[in-house]
Amino acid sequence: MLTQTDATTANTPLFTAGEVEERTGVPATTLRQWERRYGLPNPQRTPSGYRLYSQNDIALIEFFKTKISQGISVSRAAQLYSLERSLPSLQNAPSELHPRAASPTTLVTQLVDSTINGDSLKADKILAQAHATMPVENVVLDLIQPTLVEVGERWHRGEITVAHEHQSTHYLRGKLHHLLELAGSPRHGPTVVLACPPGEWHEIGALSIAIFLRRAGIRTHYLGADTPIVDLARFAREVKASAIMLSATSSEVVDGLRSQAHLLREVVP
Repeated sequence: MLTQTDATTANTPLFTAGEVEERTGVPATTLRQWERRYGLPNPQRTPSGYRLYSQNDIALIEFFKTKISQGISVSRAAQLYSLERSLPSLQNAPSELHPRAASPTTLVTQLVDSTINGDSLKADKILAQAHATMPVENVVLDLIQPTLVEVGERWHRGEITVAHEHQSTHYLRGKLHHLLELAGSPRHGPTVVLACPPGEWHEIGALSIAIFLRRAGIRTHYLGADTPIVDLARFAREVKASAIMLSATSSEVVDGLRSQAHLLREVVP
């Protein structure tokens, strides 16, 4: 429980918009849009008109980020925030606000079926349910990745067409890219560059690791599939990378990489 002193400190306006952007990864322009549309956050103004945010404002912004990652709109997140503040007892109430979580296996089956059938609305709801009951890392490892594996298996068994497989993969890849954007990226500290080498088009592994690294507070650049090694080395040198990570799913891709590996070692020994 907050003491009076703690509560006062948490509400003290201390941080500029730039500092809040650096801490949360949410652009200052977005903060102003939220303030204008929803009245949240509600920073105080200096005599010269500059916005100053408190620790509570930052907590609210992180709350919004979490809800958005769960597939909830900002307007709905603002309503939930207001509801939780006015009715804190609901936090522990067993009601429809806290439905029993489905097992990961059940969610995988539901997500496979919905993405194959192109039912993005149902798929969004399944992902929102998962985000409400597990961390992002588990959503990726226990739901999204197994779904992609099962979709691939169904294609190999001839149960679905290439078109269905592409539709499902495209949807889930988009969700992973969205999670990567929400994770933000620190402006300071060591830098990691992730990519798939030439000939590698399966980017889910590298994309997932990029999400995990950013959420762990590591500055991360993700370059995607089929990245030429010469260009990768040049980019890594430009951003002063401390490490380069590559993801390959076949021995052929790895064999093709061996002759150019020295280019990367010259950048990151």
